[in-house]
Amino acid sequence: MSQTAVMNPDEFRTALENAIKGKSANKSPFSVAWASGKLSREHLSRWAENHYHYVGPFADYLAYIYARMPETYVEAKDFLLANMYEEEIGGDRHTDLLIRFGEACGTTRERITDTENMSATTRGLQSWCYAVAMREDPIVAVAGLVVGLESQVPSIYRKQTPTLRDTYGFTDEEVEFFDLHIVSDEIHGERGYQIVLEHARTVEMQQRCLKICEIGAQMRLLYTTALYNDYVGAELPLSELNLAA
Repeated sequence: MSQTAVMNPDEFRTALENAIKGKSANKSPFSVAWASGKLSREHLSRWAENHYHYVGPFADYLAYIYARMPETYVEAKDFLLANMYEEEIGGDRHTDLLIRFGEACGTTRERITDTENMSATTRGLQSWCYAVAMREDPIVAVAGLVVGLESQVPSIYRKQTPTLRDTYGFTDEEVEFFDLHIVSDEIHGERGYQIVLEHARTVEMQQRCLKICEIGAQMRLLYTTALYNDYVGAELPLSELNLAA
């Protein structure tokens, strides 16, 4: 997109949303198979073993951003700190809830936490998150990790969580990880948007934020598609999925 002037907040918000639109992980064959109840518990176990290594370090990603955020951006720093607190000690540790779900699928804590059980694509997503958190401008990093990645979560889990209960028969306790993130990541994503809208005030910064949102969405879509290719495709061909829905 050619941009010659700073966008106002409404224009910039729409542009950020459009940078993600069309690249949602909801469109991946793994997500479609999940939402339509066509995955096995073994497939969901492989998801848990990979997802742990993507979201497990999320507080670490935020900590790197927090450490480099200008001290005058008080509200942004407070948001990052609160987000880290919620992930780790503001109740049940989020990774423990993920492990509980994985165990209900049939895998084990040991397998989930073992780095040998994540795919190369998951390793790439984790590495990208670390690189963005440690090297990008802090506001650009918030755009990539909170807007580009975290804000997608509620729309993804709203499609998948009912199936976990209705088709797979998981209990409320076993799917608490998903229920929690439908609520918390909607709040986090919105705060991420507000931080980016407030502090990306130049054409260059707005363009960098838009680009990293687009890349973040592409990274999550690539990661989720790889789960299908690595673990599901040989058993469930694309012809059996309604990818156009």
